[in-house]
Amino acid sequence: MAAVIADLIRRELETASQIVDHLRDDVETHAKLYEMAELCTNALKKRRKILLAGNGGSAADAQHWAGELVSRFYFDRPGLPALALTTDSSILTAIANDYGYDYIFARQIEALGNSGDVFIGLSTSGKSKNILDALQVARERGLCTLGFTGASGGDMPGLCEVCLRAPSDQTPHIQEAHEILGHILCALIERNMFLPGEKRRRLVKAAS
Repeated sequence: MAAVIADLIRRELETASQIVDHLRDDVETHAKLYEMAELCTNALKKRRKILLAGNGGSAADAQHWAGELVSRFYFDRPGLPALALTTDSSILTAIANDYGYDYIFARQIEALGNSGDVFIGLSTSGKSKNILDALQVARERGLCTLGFTGASGGDMPGLCEVCLRAPSDQTPHIQEAHEILGHILCALIERNMFLPGEKRRRLVKAAS
């Protein structure tokens, strides 16, 4: 293997490791994750649902996390109502054709969102127009709005009750951080919904 390739691999892994180290030690991020989990749990216990959306790699994250909640994460349990707004090609293309791409998620929230639901928007730049519009519509309809973005935050923080910023301005590394944070969020929601206090403590101890 050429030295230049080995160096590239090493640098990418070092950057990813630095981001993980930052997240591990960042108590503000921990507190925000806990708050997000509590908001999602409270909504689910009231028979509300979680809607998620993003573009490109963030669309894949939205679908991934919805799958973890509907199916399972660490253990078998009842499915949780979560829906990625990125998966129905007929809906997406109809809205994009009739109203424009910026409206593809906002329109679905108008159709599917109810007061008390949670909308999670993902945008690495924090400036994706269709995510910003969706957050605005969600707020107007009484949904709880949560966000995942990059270090700058873009325009998302003011539209979110809680907004997590990955400690990077590079899209691939923001997405890597989002994957870790999203998995932790799913684990916390699953734990809060289905484990009594003693089992929660045993699960945390086993994972540590």
